[in-house]
Amino acid sequence: MVSLIVAGEIGFWVVLAAALAVRYGLRLRRTGAVLLMLLPVVDLVILAATVADLRGGAVADWTHGLAAGYVGFSVAYGHHLVRWADGHAAHRLAGAPRPAGPPKYGAAKAAHEWRMFARTLAASVLTVALVAAVQWLVGDDARTRGLDSWYPRMALVVGINLVIAGSYTVFPKRGPGAAADRRP
Repeated sequence: MVSLIVAGEIGFWVVLAAALAVRYGLRLRRTGAVLLMLLPVVDLVILAATVADLRGGAVADWTHGLAAGYVGFSVAYGHHLVRWADGHAAHRLAGAPRPAGPPKYGAAKAAHEWRMFARTLAASVLTVALVAAVQWLVGDDARTRGLDSWYPRMALVVGINLVIAGSYTVFPKRGPGAAADRRP
């Protein structure tokens, strides 16, 4: 399973690079868009292989949960990641302006961190739903008990990200010169 997940991750980046190279390098925007639409196929292959492996008699272990986690995070963060890569490819290959990075200070940074929290929450909920669906599809508690550890793992991931986002709200990071502005 780990090999399949690694191959899926490599496949994701290869398809993304090919799509952006075709889109900007060869200036075939529609062909590049079609290639970008193939990215979810990587997730479907990983998910189908996980279910097939378990339905074929395998006993679930952490790798099967990792496959669900990969798909969950890929779905939740995929569009954001593709937009980021597209902006950088457009800048480097097509002369577009350099894309703006995430905000570094103040309320804008806090808002960014809350958006990242929302993505992490969505990814975790999807991961948990996929784990539960795989357990239901296999229908054998003894063989899928190894997936139960993914429920508290995803809660921990959400909790950590909640603390991070909350910390930027409660203790906003100040920009350079902000301390000087507070002096009387």
